[in-house]
Amino acid sequence: MKESSMEKLVIASIGKGAGKTSLIIGMAKALKRPFGYLKPFGDRLIYREKKVWDYDADLVMNLFGMRKDPEDLTIGFEHAKLRYMYDGEGRKKRLQEMVSQSPGDLLFVEGGQYLRYGVSLGLDPISVARDIGGQLIFLISGNEDVLMDDAIFVKNYLDMTGVAFKGIIFNKVHHPEEFKELYAKRIEEIGVRVFGIIPYEKELTLLSVDYLAKRLLAKVITGEKALNRTVRNILVGAMTLNALFQTSLFQKEDKLVITSGDREDMILAAIESSTAGVVITNNIVPSSNILSKAYERNIPLLLVSQDTYQAATQIDNIESLLTKDDACKIDLVERLIQKHVDLEAL
Repeated sequence: MKESSMEKLVIASIGKGAGKTSLIIGMAKALKRPFGYLKPFGDRLIYREKKVWDYDADLVMNLFGMRKDPEDLTIGFEHAKLRYMYDGEGRKKRLQEMVSQSPGDLLFVEGGQYLRYGVSLGLDPISVARDIGGQLIFLISGNEDVLMDDAIFVKNYLDMTGVAFKGIIFNKVHHPEEFKELYAKRIEEIGVRVFGIIPYEKELTLLSVDYLAKRLLAKVITGEKALNRTVRNILVGAMTLNALFQTSLFQKEDKLVITSGDREDMILAAIESSTAGVVITNNIVPSSNILSKAYERNIPLLLVSQDTYQAATQIDNIESLLTKDDACKIDLVERLIQKHVDLEAL
């Protein structure tokens, strides 16, 4: 594809977790046209087929059946290594080569985890947009006041850079109608185009038992066929059994219970209630009687070496990322984009 006729959209955010990859996937599915994808500066390393990939790039490739080598999507990951490999002109030339090799007449370029990430290498989204002649779209998420602050900051900052700024999409907005009425108009009055206000969806923040098992590097003892269950509530089982039964969280469905392997009373109570799975800590395997009951009820038991507090803290810090098997989430993302983003204007 000739680069001059290609529409190049650089998707950026001020902070982490704004939902850039989800936006790109939703837009690509909704637009239903051939497209290319790049993430010049990788920030989520995974290893597949003896190669280093960026998680987001790997996800996009898998979802859309693209056949690309990782080096065709991402220049690199490490600041020190990239400084050694490329000077400014070399980096710019490599970036432009990657753009020229992209298929279709539409190219999505995903920025790093936050706005300044990669700026010392010229691989931050603003530098990338300037070097490839792309247009910046900022994805902004947070509470209403922060959204307003970020939008004005982006406008003021980009006015000084001279980079083509297409506009803003707001994401994870808890009160979209109120935000549209009170804030969006004010933002457009200062010369910023608002292409969409996407509401917060709790479903997109939920984790599957399988996702947790992989992130915890847990050994799945039972319930392999039920790993696709969604966790909606998390309960740390460190209290007495009587206290457990009086806890409102225990009465809720699709809960994940985190408890030590020597708390068989707690594990049994979890198995016999509406439980998505049990994380068994301290690397203590329960008795065969407990394992048999979990097997009969098809309840996933995940064995980890951490203690209960460490496991709970690790789970609390796990970021909910899309996976190629998240068909329901991916469909939801597409519907949200179709309904709440002005794709024709983009």
